[in-house]
Amino acid sequence: MKNKTLLATGIIMATLALTACNNKQETKNIDNMKQQLVLTQEWDKVFPLSEKVNHRKVTFETQYGLTLAADLYTPKDAQGTLAAIAVSGPFGAVKEQSSGLYAMRMAERGFVALAFDPSYTGESGGEPRRTASPDINTEDFMAAVDYLSKLENVDPERIGIIGICGWGGIALNTAAADTRIKATVASTMYDMSRISGNGYYDSEDKEESRHAAREAMGKQRLSDPMAMAGGVIDPLPEDAPQFVKDYHAYYKTPRGYHPRSGNSNDGWRTIGTQAYANARFLYYINEIRSAVLVMHGAEAHSRYFGEAAYHYMVDGKAEGYNFIGKPNPVPENKQLLIIPGATHCDLYDGGEKNYIPKNLLN
Repeated sequence: MKNKTLLATGIIMATLALTACNNKQETKNIDNMKQQLVLTQEWDKVFPLSEKVNHRKVTFETQYGLTLAADLYTPKDAQGTLAAIAVSGPFGAVKEQSSGLYAMRMAERGFVALAFDPSYTGESGGEPRRTASPDINTEDFMAAVDYLSKLENVDPERIGIIGICGWGGIALNTAAADTRIKATVASTMYDMSRISGNGYYDSEDKEESRHAAREAMGKQRLSDPMAMAGGVIDPLPEDAPQFVKDYHAYYKTPRGYHPRSGNSNDGWRTIGTQAYANARFLYYINEIRSAVLVMHGAEAHSRYFGEAAYHYMVDGKAEGYNFIGKPNPVPENKQLLIIPGATHCDLYDGGEKNYIPKNLLN
């Protein structure tokens, strides 16, 4: 009996030891999966640092196991708990460009503001580089809200988000999914799923065009899945459309050029945004109860994205949306702001005439 007891005890101890070893190994493996980011500590933004704010580099984790890099801006001499804002965009840009400027200006106005690089871009983790998906990018925003909610100087009941350009649509998608977000701004927005599947102005919104694009993507995946495309063209052709000239004036000049920005350089992986072409990710924005501002320039080539998203969000239907939903249950806190004279890129940084409204950033 004594020998059996000793044997049973030995088996239990061995099992516990093995379990502990496995747990340690599992923890080690999880830790090894987290990419150790090397962050630039020097100021390398396309705008000067405001004397009214403090700045530091931070990182946070997403639920997909990716580590994101961000710049945290806080107002100097602020006391107590503050409202907070997470900012990202434009699609293909980095936090040293427009999103960082927005975040810094919001910090000047008393917010704790976080500008982050999305997964697979800039200083954030993820391989292969410059890859995107609706799910992962929506999670990027929600993970930013997670991070802000846990800061001691942030009131978790007063957190908003700002999405610029393609991240305007992602911001709306996130607001529809995450009720912790109390206010959303979609500035000069693109609907990345709509343009990826339909082309500009829905000119390719037909089965034949999408089928041809899918065939081309399939061949690209086998021939060269790492090929890059989509950076702003340079040198600029004389007959380039005005909106391409506007992109060039921002991304390819000292006004907005940055070496880590895909738009300033060689763009995205050719198949890196393939998931967006088969998604329509603004389906539930008509159910957003929190406050939303959709802001667009009157002269922006992308204006139709913002106007359609706003009307679908409020009315449950809009031109360019094949689905019809119910009208928004809380329409009174939704606003569409069209800024006279402004183009798409004017809302990246204000442009020559400082088109961004003073009550938002200045």
